[in-house]
Amino acid sequence: MQDETTVQAVQEGEVVTGSPEEQAQTAASAQQNELEQLKGERDQLLDRLARLQAEFDNARKREAKERQDARDYVVSTTVEPFLGVMDNFQLAVKSEGSIDQLRAGVGLILKQMEDALKGLNVVPVESVGAQFDPRFHEALGSVETNEFPDHQVLEEIRRGYRMREKLLRPALVKIASNPNQVSE
Repeated sequence: MQDETTVQAVQEGEVVTGSPEEQAQTAASAQQNELEQLKGERDQLLDRLARLQAEFDNARKREAKERQDARDYVVSTTVEPFLGVMDNFQLAVKSEGSIDQLRAGVGLILKQMEDALKGLNVVPVESVGAQFDPRFHEALGSVETNEFPDHQVLEEIRRGYRMREKLLRPALVKIASNPNQVSE
């Protein structure tokens, strides 16, 4: 048997010397070295995995903080123009002027509010005099009349607003109902 192992090892190009016990020890030593090398590679891979997991967790936390910072910035820049409006309302409540002075003051505050909204690209929906458009108007009633075309907006009950092309709130309106015109 020993001769067969020796012959096979010699055919494979290995140099075989020593007794079978020495050969077994050499083989065991080679396996031990290979096992140690594999353990080292495993430890390196586990360390790399732990570092990647920590890096991913840090990136996720950083992204969440950046998102919150962006949200806070948007809210603060949106709220800022309305703080002056609030101050003016507080002054109006404390004022002791006449009704006409109060009305004029509230009109100025309303103008300030409209300017603040305009700064945020929020504009009112055109209503009175326009043709009824269900995308922008919500009809609360109709008034039968021969003076105005059918479905023309006669009265705005509540103003509607849009931001660029997105409707934020439809305008509540009353429309004309002209029995002399046939609506299509």
